[in-house]
Amino acid sequence: MKSIRITEVAPRDGLQNEPRRISAETKIAFVDRLSATGVSEIEVTSFVSARWVPQLGDATAVLAGIHRRPGTIYSALVPNEQGLDRALECTLDKIAVFAAATEGFSQRNTNGSIEQVLSRLAPVIARAREAGLIVRGYISCVIHCPFDGAVQPEQVRTLCARLIDLGVHELDLGDTIGAADADAISRLYEGISATVAPGATTLHLHDTQGRAISCAMRAIEIGVRSFDASVGGLGGCPYAPGAPGNLATESLVRAITTCGFESGVDGDAVDQAGRWMRQQLAELSGASS
Repeated sequence: MKSIRITEVAPRDGLQNEPRRISAETKIAFVDRLSATGVSEIEVTSFVSARWVPQLGDATAVLAGIHRRPGTIYSALVPNEQGLDRALECTLDKIAVFAAATEGFSQRNTNGSIEQVLSRLAPVIARAREAGLIVRGYISCVIHCPFDGAVQPEQVRTLCARLIDLGVHELDLGDTIGAADADAISRLYEGISATVAPGATTLHLHDTQGRAISCAMRAIEIGVRSFDASVGGLGGCPYAPGAPGNLATESLVRAITTCGFESGVDGDAVDQAGRWMRQQLAELSGASS
């Protein structure tokens, strides 16, 4: 298969850690610009408590305001049943739930052990499936944890199996702090191969060390056909020290083309959307200084 699927995560992962409040109207306009690029999916927002991630407290308003492009999947992050209750009041194609491969990150990012998080997610996944929603399962820190150090592929494989048993439709593996190199990606996929094939995963890379593209290219060689990316490299987890930005959609689209694959994404439209959002952030910064 010569096609690569791209999920654009800038509206959620890209903006969640921005210190200046971005209006719902700006976010809606951003999503509409991203829809025009032809990406397969847009992760629009999150139903995490506004107390923890205030930037995304307007999730309902944003989802109500966007113009949906036929063929594009629109998704949102959901941490628990309270978040799912809010999500089910909106028009969505998919939700994403999240867990971590390490206890240290699980406690800091989700305020619970891995077991507690899985117990919390079980009814969310079941109810979402009953409502006809696709469910993505994020796994954070698949290479390295900022609190617990190096992560063994066996830890990731175990969590993959648990999430599959709970009923997720797809797995998204996150190099949350951008610690991976190409060989680490090879080790990861070799280590989880008994449970999940590369082509059944999405890879979420951060470009902290400038290695995200080389990691993506190795993953494509292995058989990964789905990636998260963020225009302009926007992003960073507020609970992951050392995670300044995601793999840039612009760079991924160019790399995919160079290696003979196609994404169905308009590179010029991606560039324009990224420049537009950077301008909005720059104006906010100027207004608050």
